[in-house]
Amino acid sequence: MDIVVVNHVTLDGVMQAPGWPEEDTRGGFTHGGWADPDTDDVMLKAWGEEMNDSSGFLFGRRTYEGIMSYWNEKGGTFKDALNSAQKYVVSESLSEPLEWPNSTLVSGDVPAKIAQLKEKPGDDLHIMGSGKLIQTLGAHDLIDKYVLSIHALVLGTGLRLFDDGFVPTAFKLAGTTTTTTGVVIATFTNGTRPKTA
Repeated sequence: MDIVVVNHVTLDGVMQAPGWPEEDTRGGFTHGGWADPDTDDVMLKAWGEEMNDSSGFLFGRRTYEGIMSYWNEKGGTFKDALNSAQKYVVSESLSEPLEWPNSTLVSGDVPAKIAQLKEKPGDDLHIMGSGKLIQTLGAHDLIDKYVLSIHALVLGTGLRLFDDGFVPTAFKLAGTTTTTTGVVIATFTNGTRPKTA
């Protein structure tokens, strides 16, 4: 299985709380919901096509609890899709059984366990949100593709997708789509790491 990140980011790399105002207020972040005004049918189609052949989701604890709580309260088809999908949840503080259906806890040596998971047959595993998890897996070269919806917006504050200390990596651009609202959906495959002296 390949691991694919599907996320919103701003021009300054912020990924924090794109969905709704109270999604993630860590650090006093007050710009939650910034991605919503730019959502259109082109974006929904692109994300749908990317996740059409999926073996499920890989979440960090905060994203898992936030997304599942929000959509189970809101209801609708996305709620049903999330509940029926397989979910792998990386956490040292949660314990099984997890709250939502089809959820499996991943703890301990996370990179080793995710590497084993990648060896299983199946379609892609998708990561949404989960910045710390992305940092961890990126450091171990375990992410195969990034599908980033890049918004023409600078927030100047917030948690970034590639924060200080991310392992230097040269990605390869595999394709782009532009929405009617000016969002560039760019697909990058994991490339090479610069050689160190």
